[in-house]
Amino acid sequence: MAPKKLIIDTDPGADDVMAMLLALAAKAEDLEVVLISVTYGNVALEACLRNVVAMFHVLDNEMEWRKAQGKPLGFEALRTYKPIVAVGPEHALEDEMLMADNFHGADGLHGVHEAHPHLSPADTWKALFKDGLPTGADEPSYLKYFKPSKIPSHKEILRILKEEPADTVSICALGPLTNLALAASEDPETFLRVKEVAVMGGAVECEGNVTPVAEFNTFADAVAAARVFALTSPNPASTMPPIPKDKATLPPYPEKLSKTLNLSLFPLDITTPHLLNLGFFLEKIEAPLANDSPLGTWVNTFMAGIFRQITSMVGPDVEPGLSLHDPLTVWYMLTGSNPAWTLAKGAPEDIRVETSGQWTHGMHVSDRRIRTKPDGVNTFEVPGDDDGWLSLRRGNRINRYVTSPGEMGFAPYLMERLFG
Repeated sequence: MAPKKLIIDTDPGADDVMAMLLALAAKAEDLEVVLISVTYGNVALEACLRNVVAMFHVLDNEMEWRKAQGKPLGFEALRTYKPIVAVGPEHALEDEMLMADNFHGADGLHGVHEAHPHLSPADTWKALFKDGLPTGADEPSYLKYFKPSKIPSHKEILRILKEEPADTVSICALGPLTNLALAASEDPETFLRVKEVAVMGGAVECEGNVTPVAEFNTFADAVAAARVFALTSPNPASTMPPIPKDKATLPPYPEKLSKTLNLSLFPLDITTPHLLNLGFFLEKIEAPLANDSPLGTWVNTFMAGIFRQITSMVGPDVEPGLSLHDPLTVWYMLTGSNPAWTLAKGAPEDIRVETSGQWTHGMHVSDRRIRTKPDGVNTFEVPGDDDGWLSLRRGNRINRYVTSPGEMGFAPYLMERLFG
């Protein structure tokens, strides 16, 4: 059976890195990462890209270390396939100010580059993605594991979706949805060839993490999220964001599209309880650290920073735990056939993204009122329902997941895959 083909759109970030590592540690027959599409988000774009290149540099060192130690190499997907790495824009569609996310540290990985310079790539890595910059004398060893691209991420997404058979490539979106919105705007029919888009974002029935009602990824580019969500609607115009004055904006979608987008949503409601707790992490990382594993050293450094950050937020009396937001979407891609993954009652749901509210920017809005909907035989609309919340022909159609194969089982699965 052919492996599932996956595009990862990411803004690394510690949990983004853990998600990518989980994907690259998959069995070769299960998953092929065809593209890592880098966006801004947790930190500025260049820092996010540096963290992706550094990850491959560390994995290159880790494979050599495991060979020398006579240990199983693991990371079959890394060693079997060679994903493209491409870069997107530096800011949101309609906002040139990058919102700071202090949770992941200034470099996105809590100072790991300064702490372990030998585990960071030489600065010549920048020339891999941009012409006119100084290059090194020799090709970096880590290039055996990925292909750098100087083509914008959204164009690489479209190229892959056009070249591969329809409904064979999925996307895991782990950051702001800017790259996806650009791809969908440029060629919506090609974008709709995607099998599934799994989005880590939003807060539906719980509080937000960047405002009382908004989650960071959605807040960072609410317009992009609203545009991508609109493709799930039989009438995308019904949920598209309003066009602001004096700001560049993408054009509307064509009135007629061949299909709707299959979008699976993993909001904070489901991701937050899946914790990697400090005590368990220290137990599992002890052996790799004792044996000087490059990957163990690298991961331990940024995770230590994460745990310190969480302790500063919750206080010293609570064991800190990292919510595995982004890795959960990769776990779904690997185990989605497990019936323990269940959707919200009434799915697909009409979940929309607020783009202009003073206090509600980035909020995921749904209609919680108990009202009778049309029967779908004689009626499809309700008189007076101007915004289409009850309509069978308007509104979004979002598949929101509410349960997984186990909140307590994911952290052991993750650490076992990465470190054995």
